[in-house]
Amino acid sequence: MIQCKRAYEPAALGDGYRVLVDGLWPRGLKKTGLAHDAWRRELAPSKALRQALHRGEVDFAGFRERYRQALAAHPEHWWDLAARAAEGPVTLLYAARDEARNNARVLAEWLEEEVERRADGSSPVCYAGERGP
Repeated sequence: MIQCKRAYEPAALGDGYRVLVDGLWPRGLKKTGLAHDAWRRELAPSKALRQALHRGEVDFAGFRERYRQALAAHPEHWWDLAARAAEGPVTLLYAARDEARNNARVLAEWLEEEVERRADGSSPVCYAGERGP
């Protein structure tokens, strides 16, 4: 199970493995103030893509597509997280105010699809056909 939670929300028993997936540390939180198991900056969208979304140069659908392309280009960044999610709960932590449209939601969707592919008993997925960033 993969869930998303704002970094500012308190930890809960059902959170399982808690991983911050933003490139920047959440504003106003001390490093000792966030209950997390890992900070995986490499899972965050690029600075350029994040800024393009915030400036309105790309809408969320475009952001989602480009971020998914970046994920496809670097399975080594998320492969172990998908394996962990197949074994138990994983909570992706993010700082964005928009709880429905953010990088953690896109990453959760990506990881859930990967967990489903693995559960089908199929051979490993080849991402060579996916367009890179």
